[in-house]
Amino acid sequence: MKTAPTAGPRWSSRRALVVAAVGLLIVDRFVPFGGLLLYPFTLLATWVHEMGHGIAALVVGGRFESLAIYRDASGLALTAASPGWRGGVVAAAGLLAPPIVGSSILAFARGPRRARIALGVLAGAIVLSLVFWVRSVLGLLVMPGVAAVLVISVAALGENRRLLFAQLLGLTLALDTMARWDYLFTGSAVVGGELRTSDIAAVATAFGGPRLLWGLLVAALSAGMVSLGLWAAWRQRPRSRLGRR
Repeated sequence: MKTAPTAGPRWSSRRALVVAAVGLLIVDRFVPFGGLLLYPFTLLATWVHEMGHGIAALVVGGRFESLAIYRDASGLALTAASPGWRGGVVAAAGLLAPPIVGSSILAFARGPRRARIALGVLAGAIVLSLVFWVRSVLGLLVMPGVAAVLVISVAALGENRRLLFAQLLGLTLALDTMARWDYLFTGSAVVGGELRTSDIAAVATAFGGPRLLWGLLVAALSAGMVSLGLWAAWRQRPRSRLGRR
């Protein structure tokens, strides 16, 4: 009697993480137009950054009016919050949102079922933002496609590929703030073609102290979160607990 072919051994989150890291390195450094291939991931990281500003504004009692994403991968969240520490929290939240979200995905999506949940939640958040906040042309064109890819990955990818995709997204988001290292220490930045005060400058103004100090603090917090996420993804579960999680 002929039996159905097996799908092969299930990958661990450790293996998925290694393959994701090597794949990102190869595409970014050695593949022609690799930056273009990674462009949707960059825009996703921008979306997470701007959503961090907006959600923080709502948490501190302010308003989240709209979100724009531009062709140069810059973004702008129009928010309203009381001046002082609340404004500083809103400014800092954008910088910390990608490492928080990315590290959370790395730590949580350590099996096929968990990867499905993480990807599904992210897709749902994108759809919600499209309804209420995303207003730029590029955002309205690209983010539905990103959400569709996430939904397809949940519904159609095999377990190993789904786990790999979740770890790839988690790694990309977790490293985003540190990858834009220079932005952590600059006083201004071009956003959508206009020169604006940088997030870290807004943090320093709200809380006081030198911009360099706050940049180093955000960098340290980001590195700490990335380290925790990588440790959780690398950690092997006891064999007796391995299941379809």
